[in-house]
Amino acid sequence: MVAPTPAGAVEVVTPPAFPTSTQMITVSSATVTDTTATLTAWERDDAGTWTAVIGPTEAHLGAEGIGIPRDNVWRTPMGVFALDQAFGNQPNPGTAMPYFQADDQDWWDALPGSPTYNTHVRAPQSPGGDSEHILSTGEIYDYVVNIAHNPQRVQGYASGIFLHVTNYEPTWGCVAIDRDIMRQIVQWLDPARQPVINIGLA
Repeated sequence: MVAPTPAGAVEVVTPPAFPTSTQMITVSSATVTDTTATLTAWERDDAGTWTAVIGPTEAHLGAEGIGIPRDNVWRTPMGVFALDQAFGNQPNPGTAMPYFQADDQDWWDALPGSPTYNTHVRAPQSPGGDSEHILSTGEIYDYVVNIAHNPQRVQGYASGIFLHVTNYEPTWGCVAIDRDIMRQIVQWLDPARQPVINIGLA
């Protein structure tokens, strides 16, 4: 008999919401309040078997752990989400993902009520609010992948949740890992394989 999986637990199985995904990153936290977790990247073969290809490695989470995200709450969202856009302050390291190298006009809109809330914006000045100037964020944004936790851009449900390079401190809600491993993951990701990230309990 197989024991039931606890609510929110990470399983290395094909996510029902993404049945054709063959690339998955798991982020497993011991408790919902922990600010560190274990990250592993997996590939699924034609037989449906998932095999670890990168990691495990330590990941840093939001200062308030994992759960339901909110604007101005430093919590990493729990669930399974698409990985849809890569970017960074460094040149494209050789990924198949859509990728842009940030310059002084690249922002991530975090202004509630904005028509471009939770999207990448090209503008000479901030869209307003807590919008991030990507280039000014520094080395932690050398390599970044967007975690599409809020693709409908629901106001207040948090914006700018990314997988990025760590500074070894809790994040504002992102998942952050070692720079070399982050670069490796960006190189590995392939949109044709519909990559996802699964964030939950170990």
